[in-house]
Amino acid sequence: MSFWRALFGRSEPAEPDLDALFGLPSASVTLRAAAGFRPTGTGSVAFRATEGAAFADLARDITDLLDADEGPPVEQVTDDYGYTWLVVRSRSDPAPPDFQSEGSGPDLTGLVTDLHAVNSTLEANGYGPSLLCSLVGFTDGSRSLGLVYLYKRGTFYPFAPVGGQRRDNALELQAEAAIGTDLPLEKDRSRWFPVYGAPGL
Repeated sequence: MSFWRALFGRSEPAEPDLDALFGLPSASVTLRAAAGFRPTGTGSVAFRATEGAAFADLARDITDLLDADEGPPVEQVTDDYGYTWLVVRSRSDPAPPDFQSEGSGPDLTGLVTDLHAVNSTLEANGYGPSLLCSLVGFTDGSRSLGLVYLYKRGTFYPFAPVGGQRRDNALELQAEAAIGTDLPLEKDRSRWFPVYGAPGL
């Protein structure tokens, strides 16, 4: 930390640590035990659209790049707010319909590995500044919950949409308390941005 940062109490911003994504399987076990949530088998990586014609072809170029590198298959989705998402799905069978029953469900470890590969490929090819977040979806059969990784902060936060422009703050706080030892959580709750319409929720 520099003298001026020390003097004025400013700290260096957190660096992206994509390996933090590998904490998600452990967090999944905790979420299931604490609240009955299981992974949906869908994860996604979000981009911020920039001004200019160059971005019009960016997501397609990225998808082609990943396919050329024999990376995980991805699907491009644009949400209602204009954000572009690259969606990755588990290559295993989906979770059983009865969420109270036993069953392995989606291969979350494999899904996280694929999401890491997507992020790493984009980062290595100069697209790091466009990355916003990654998300993995969970459900208890009636409610949705996403664990969101903020790329530029290197932290996670829970997001629980309940329809329209509303979110279940109580569920988010319950999830935060449950997974606090599994993942690096975002302490500034003003940065728990809503991601309504995100794939997998």
